[in-house]
Amino acid sequence: MSAHRCCEVAANGSGRKTIVARTADCRPKAITFARRCLDIVEWLIPGAVLALLPKCPACLAVYIAFWTGVGLSTTTAAYLRMLLVIPCVASLAYLAARLAWRFRHRVAAQ
Repeated sequence: MSAHRCCEVAANGSGRKTIVARTADCRPKAITFARRCLDIVEWLIPGAVLALLPKCPACLAVYIAFWTGVGLSTTTAAYLRMLLVIPCVASLAYLAARLAWRFRHRVAAQ
């Protein structure tokens, strides 16, 4: 057995053992305010990009031309739009899977 008590094996009623992270005085780690804010921002950024992104590639080309002065063709704007949509959807899917994983382990630990 380890001399450190920071990672103990806790058994729940189902006979399965789970590793529980604890602080030096054997209390569960509390989620800090900064971590909660970061979790919110992780969801907010890709969601806001998807919400504010125009569905029409021509509208995206006009917005880019208006804000930057750079003119884009409709084809280039369509590719740029897809380059924005794919990472946003992928990051939201990752965040949803991570949230489901945490929830599953939290329910299993109780």
